[in-house]
Amino acid sequence: MDHPFDCLVIGAGMAGAICARELAERGGKKVLVLERRDHVGGNAYDCFDEAGVLIHRYGPHIFHTNDRRVFEYLSRFTAWRNYEHQVVANIPAGEGRQEMPVPFNLISMRTAFGKEKADSLAKRLIAEYGAEKKVTILELRKNADPEIAALADYVYEHVFVHYTMKQWGQRPEEIDPNTTARVPVFLSEDCRYFQDAHQGMPMEGYTPMFERMLDHPDITVALGADAGDRLTLADGTVLLDGMPFTGTVIYTGAVDELFGCRYGRLPYRTLNFRFETHPVDFWQSHGTVNYTVDQDYTRITEFKYLTGQELPGVTTIMKEYSAAYTGGEGEVPYYAIINEANNALYAQYKAEADRYPRFHLLGRLAEYKYYNMDAIAARALALCDDLLK
Repeated sequence: MDHPFDCLVIGAGMAGAICARELAERGGKKVLVLERRDHVGGNAYDCFDEAGVLIHRYGPHIFHTNDRRVFEYLSRFTAWRNYEHQVVANIPAGEGRQEMPVPFNLISMRTAFGKEKADSLAKRLIAEYGAEKKVTILELRKNADPEIAALADYVYEHVFVHYTMKQWGQRPEEIDPNTTARVPVFLSEDCRYFQDAHQGMPMEGYTPMFERMLDHPDITVALGADAGDRLTLADGTVLLDGMPFTGTVIYTGAVDELFGCRYGRLPYRTLNFRFETHPVDFWQSHGTVNYTVDQDYTRITEFKYLTGQELPGVTTIMKEYSAAYTGGEGEVPYYAIINEANNALYAQYKAEADRYPRFHLLGRLAEYKYYNMDAIAARALALCDDLLK
């Protein structure tokens, strides 16, 4: 008996949902989507908590892109709430604390150094590098002006190094100097975290957007369906439910788990979230506040800023803690730890997957890379362009 499906998609996040829709709608294919979790949307999934606050269960997802095709494609499935994300760093200052915009900009400079010194520094910086430019710490440290070099050291210490140690579980000497060198100072009063042409949040949330994307007569979505239980890769042959499957397979899950971690587990950082509900309209000053110097957590997100939800007298915040990923129960691999050794390990798994002619790896976990949501959407559309030529 032949399989009733032409294509198999593993995972119902951004990559999987777009591929399923494109293959069904543009390609006229019958598509089966297997999703291990009990919901669609991947890590962008959002839902209402017990207090009625719309939260992002797997950390804040803010949509931004310069890719017109991606924006127009997603706009078929959602209207948008205009939202331009702003982030501040909350740092100790004397007896109290102060907040300054991140990335560090001209307003941050005034907060840190006072108006007179900051204005003098700004004038010299703009004369040398130009207004509205992002200049890296590395460039500033090379500057002959000792005050400009000292600014780079201030940003390194107060914005970058402690935050990065928490995020990646590293000591300062272990942090890749190339990463440090790229940390920018923005010679602007633009406090937006992103400068992309298209920015916003899905009007009703991400989950309804994904549900609409997957709502097609030729798409079947199986939730709570672990691909490991139904998919077998053996000697170049793909088996689905024990029978040979000759259609296209798009796999968006962890590639090491696909092959039973036979060469060892790919290293990741995971995140632990602590949600707190408070009986106030708003708990903090911005949607995201980074704790760049002290505290065990890296940042606090307050979702009502992001979603625009009007819900007086109650708000939910989320404290974010970074940890090493062990593959333990309930842990989610979030950030690939990119280095030469890990890339070589990934290449072994990629070579295994390449033995299967119509098998495609797509997304953060399958490709062992960090991607923003819009980049994943663009990759999914480009893969479907190729498949449907």
